[in-house]
Amino acid sequence: MVEFPTGFTEYEGAVWVVAVLAYGVGDTLTTYVGLRSGRAAEAGPLAAPLVEGYGILGLVALKLVTLGLFYAAWRVARPPARFAVPLAVAVVGVGVTAWNLAVVSP
Repeated sequence: MVEFPTGFTEYEGAVWVVAVLAYGVGDTLTTYVGLRSGRAAEAGPLAAPLVEGYGILGLVALKLVTLGLFYAAWRVARPPARFAVPLAVAVVGVGVTAWNLAVVSP
């Protein structure tokens, strides 16, 4: 069996925290604020119908399922590619949260 260097593995936990906070919490809260203020509409092809039909709970459910699937992918991935899973979620989460903040800011 090939041994991979630990490299980034010591940071995986911290990257997961950023991923959950940015993608799970930050995007959800800023989307909620945007929807409530009327300054934004959900544009995601999966999220939009869920938000339309179930409100913010639809988005929360989608986030939980999505994060669960990313976690499952992370569990089966092998290093060093394994680190890319939470990193990608964190980058997307920071990006969409920043975008949402720009949209909802006065």
